[in-house]
Amino acid sequence: MVFDIYSWDKRVIVERINLAMDRISLIRAEEDIKFKDFFAELASFLEKVNDIRRKKESGEFEALSFEELKDMQDELFYDLREDIYAGSVYNPDVLEKLFDKDFVSPLLSLGFEVRAALVSVYEGDLEGFVNILELFLQVYGIAMEGGSAKEIADAIYWYASDYLDVTARKRIIESFTTSNRFFYNIIMNDDLSDLRYLFKFGEYIGSNETNTAKYLNSLDNETVRLCAKTFVDGYRDGFFAMQKDISKRSVVSLIYNIGFERIVKEAVIFFEDMGFEVVLQRKPYRLADMSPVKNRGICSGGVNRQFEYDHKFDMNIFTKKAYLDRKLEVSKQTFEEIKENMSKYGGPALMESFGEMEFLPVKKKCANAFGEKQNNLMTNYRNELMLLQDEYIDTSGTAFCIIAWPLPSIAEDEKIYSNIFDDIIRINTLDVTKYKDAQQKIIDALDKADTVSIVGGEGNKTSLTIKLHELKDATKETNFENCGADVNIPVGEVFTSPVLKGTEGTLFVKDVFLSGYHLKNLCIKVEDGMIEDYTCENFESEEDNKRIIDDAVLKGHKSLPMGEFAIGTNVIAYNVAKKYDIFEKMPILIAEKMGPHFAFGDTCYSHEEDNITYNPDGKAITARDNECSIIRKTDIKKAYFNCHTDITIPLAELGDIYTNEPDGAHTYIIRDGKFVLEGSEILNE
Repeated sequence: MVFDIYSWDKRVIVERINLAMDRISLIRAEEDIKFKDFFAELASFLEKVNDIRRKKESGEFEALSFEELKDMQDELFYDLREDIYAGSVYNPDVLEKLFDKDFVSPLLSLGFEVRAALVSVYEGDLEGFVNILELFLQVYGIAMEGGSAKEIADAIYWYASDYLDVTARKRIIESFTTSNRFFYNIIMNDDLSDLRYLFKFGEYIGSNETNTAKYLNSLDNETVRLCAKTFVDGYRDGFFAMQKDISKRSVVSLIYNIGFERIVKEAVIFFEDMGFEVVLQRKPYRLADMSPVKNRGICSGGVNRQFEYDHKFDMNIFTKKAYLDRKLEVSKQTFEEIKENMSKYGGPALMESFGEMEFLPVKKKCANAFGEKQNNLMTNYRNELMLLQDEYIDTSGTAFCIIAWPLPSIAEDEKIYSNIFDDIIRINTLDVTKYKDAQQKIIDALDKADTVSIVGGEGNKTSLTIKLHELKDATKETNFENCGADVNIPVGEVFTSPVLKGTEGTLFVKDVFLSGYHLKNLCIKVEDGMIEDYTCENFESEEDNKRIIDDAVLKGHKSLPMGEFAIGTNVIAYNVAKKYDIFEKMPILIAEKMGPHFAFGDTCYSHEEDNITYNPDGKAITARDNECSIIRKTDIKKAYFNCHTDITIPLAELGDIYTNEPDGAHTYIIRDGKFVLEGSEILNE
């Protein structure tokens, strides 16, 4: 079912756009205006965006060459380029020098929202475009009349609040229905061998996007279809593995990074052959839709990650209880409107990418930030929204799938990139049977233990004790899931949700890539399953080191529980990382299969604790709760953290993993970084 996400009269909207642009076009020529550099720069950007609107409406856009499209893009994103950003009006440091301190916060938010005009025009959302134009002129008018920073902040607040019925409704409808076919039409109908199609998305197209698309165009159809089929089969097999009825589901959301359209097109065909409608939704680009924690959706690598980092809390102006309560009301109304589609939602299919260049964010003291009250408000809002959504989506019947592919930036040489891609294809298509049999031997040994000890190798300070749940009937129950290559590609891990009390020690990793950050000498101390202390060695300042871990792991929380303990068994993946020396660039999806890993946040079975699943041997996986998640029985709002971040110790850094059994016996699973348990030695090959 298709829902109307645009209800405006185009003729009226275009008249409003023209009136607004007539006024905006005069701003750069005006003299002695307050904040002239700021408003003139934003006005210039909006003029360029409006020029694109005209080119798209006249058909001129379609005739532009690749070079012309790239030049046009470079003009639009000029101020955000890394080599220019130090002097950009979008940079908090620049605004701090230009304006009184009180004005910096609302003008940063305005600047970010104005950038959303570009995507609005590309997607044909002219109402969204004119609303941004009118907000810009309203704030400009306040500034010209000598208005206060509070008046500007209030204008932005009421803009966000007044349009919630439009923005929140549109975002939700596009999450669970195929009402917006913008990405679908380009992917399925354009000639993907003509790389001009990349510039139709409205996102910044850099070398990773163009080189990825170029490389995929060099592959034969059989290889591309193999990549897509592995992905779609993993999604389908997830339903079977978890004993869920796939026939009741017919909507899937597919998320990927721009550049991989050739694989995505084949995946869409496979999904549609299965009877699924494919939702292709963009990453949030308007402040009203964004979260400081997680913004999932289709996107490119962006022009400048420091810009995004500087503006990640720009929604602080309207992060207030009244606003969030109103947003929940609109969400409920929209869920009710599309409840039939939501009941058919089968879960997400995520195609991740990895190998981007290292990024160390710089914290700007005048950038927008959340205080403790706003953190709590946003956490409560996310919990409330999740609970509300669960009323319309029966998660006991949903599945998911995640797969990852490398970006060209992972290697300097095209040939090496090609070799890495070939090896990742091999990793993602390994024989599942061999792994499941060996993993079952490991699970059988682990199920005899009270606790498991993990000890680092030379130079690694890890010393952890993991407390396991007591099995009531070991002949029918198990603590660990035997993970194949269904929802979580590639194959290669056994995992559990540990008991918190009694789980303690130190986790240490020399190099790890988390949430886009490369952390060095990460050290986390755990007491009764909760993060007690943490540090790394990325910066000279301990405060900056803790901040980057807050961003990468804690996600705004003061502490998090260990929600998962797992043993990765994919030695082939480890050897590929070693072969190309790309350990720190491996995505957590593959890295977690390369050694023991520990996830902080919710358990592996978040919101599905009561939906018992079974291993291939028929045993029920009963270790689904911990002392935090079980609070859902009495106060569900306090049970979840809405995050889950895996941290892996590579086999090269690992010493031993052994069980501690009730009678005092020990069974070694891994010794000196090698699998030694009888029946699991094949994993070392």
